[in-house]
Amino acid sequence: MNLLIIAAADLLLINANIHTVDAQHPTAQWIAIHAGKIEALGDGKPPVNLQDAHTRTVDVHHKLVLPAFHDPHTHPIWGGLSHSRCPLYDGNSIEDYKKLITQCAKEDKSEWLYGTGWRDGLFVPSGVPDKRLLDSIVPDRPAVFSNVGGHGLWLNSKALQAAGITRDTPDPPHGRIDRDANGEPIGGLQEAAVELVTSKLPPPSEAAQEKALLYALHYFNSVGIVGFHDALVPIRGDEAAQVIPPRVPDTYIALSKKGLLKAYVTVALGWDRGTGLEQLTGLKATREKLAAAGVQAQTVKFLLDGVPVQRTAALLEPYSDKPDEKGALEVDPETLKKAVAALAKENVQPHFHAIGDGAVHAALDAVEYGQQQTHHLLNRPLVSHVNLVAPADVPRFAALGAIPIFQPLWASMDDYMRLVAVRVGEKRMTHMYPVATLMHAGAKVAYGSDWPVASANPLEGLEVAIARRAPGAKDGVQLAPTEIVSLEDAVRNYTLHAAFALHVEDESGSLTVGKNADLVAIDQDIFHVPATRIAASHVLVTMYKGGVVFGDLGKL
Repeated sequence: MNLLIIAAADLLLINANIHTVDAQHPTAQWIAIHAGKIEALGDGKPPVNLQDAHTRTVDVHHKLVLPAFHDPHTHPIWGGLSHSRCPLYDGNSIEDYKKLITQCAKEDKSEWLYGTGWRDGLFVPSGVPDKRLLDSIVPDRPAVFSNVGGHGLWLNSKALQAAGITRDTPDPPHGRIDRDANGEPIGGLQEAAVELVTSKLPPPSEAAQEKALLYALHYFNSVGIVGFHDALVPIRGDEAAQVIPPRVPDTYIALSKKGLLKAYVTVALGWDRGTGLEQLTGLKATREKLAAAGVQAQTVKFLLDGVPVQRTAALLEPYSDKPDEKGALEVDPETLKKAVAALAKENVQPHFHAIGDGAVHAALDAVEYGQQQTHHLLNRPLVSHVNLVAPADVPRFAALGAIPIFQPLWASMDDYMRLVAVRVGEKRMTHMYPVATLMHAGAKVAYGSDWPVASANPLEGLEVAIARRAPGAKDGVQLAPTEIVSLEDAVRNYTLHAAFALHVEDESGSLTVGKNADLVAIDQDIFHVPATRIAASHVLVTMYKGGVVFGDLGKL
């Protein structure tokens, strides 16, 4: 307990089951908050001099209290827009998609019908849906649907025609038009090829983007998240990087100026894979513009590869089901090294999308080169997704100070992962998402969601992290069970380590005297229920800087 009590508390939470994620004081029964910060915490009864006539005392009734969560890899505006424009996320079969799209087509009379959220794993064995299926639902206007990851599009014939895509259209650099045996487009576009169509779509309005970001903020608060990293923000107004909307920097600036951006926010500006080092000037100008509005933007994102189901993830060894393919890097390795080194001189944090072990290797090589050029460790490099890591690269994470960002909710043998297993083979699947391996090698692991690709709910992710099965599953195949971690480690990865990735660990991430009062109250003690019940837990209250941003303290 802190003995240097300097003021009576504004708020005192008592009879709580507090896990602080602070090694010095791992548990407590009460916590005192003054001026938005943690004044003191301890066991038993709080000292009387912590209370005066203005102190609000709340009996938590032994509910579990944890530090609020952070998400170092998410896409808030894309997610908010995705849930407002024909979302397919609730579909679990092709029949579900047909019903959802049919309903959207009745309600939305726009020139283009657009939606998001179909799962590659439901379209076996290729992972690519066919235009004829979409033609049967929407025959009279262009229809375009992004998959959950944003790396692929499903189009009907009208959309292909509107975009001018024919059998004679060449695959763009770093992209692929899916074709039949005769070379005819079948309705699937992968990676950079999606820009052939997204550039034709009417962009969302600024008002729609602001509404989408507010939607995301409310959703994050409802699952206990108070800090996030927007993992890809295009900087050019005419750019259509994957399916991320344009003008995102302006949306953040607008909400910040209105005082509505109540969270720890950092954004990663997107590296344009179509150009080279000449874009450094524009990136710097956008960083400064955002910083002037109070938005942290000292990060640049590099999309190094794609996804394994479409064989666009960059592997060191060939795909098991197609030995003549290994995938390819989407950024030239030498350009990548020079870019990372140039950004490192300005203390810019690099963030890499790296799924295949080839992409992970290239990311670490770039970080190492940047270190050699600047003679110091880089600014907390983030390597996201990290499905596969070559054994020789495992110790390099800790040595280079690189932070692997995992999406724990993905680490189960679902329909998508069964297709991945066909692509990469049994041997590589034994260490898919090597969380425990990297932690044992000394890496500081952080957890995120990649929402809207997956649920942002950390309680769901925590269950999968310690069970390696889908939420609620009591039996069945576990995905790479040797990579299971303890619940204590998983919570730390979602709190203190995630805050570290966002550069806010001195303010948040643990319940420590002097830090901001960022916490969540949960309806059941996840440390004392079966693992299969953790995802069924609910956040009752979320606090950010001592203020309630979700729930009601009076109902605890």
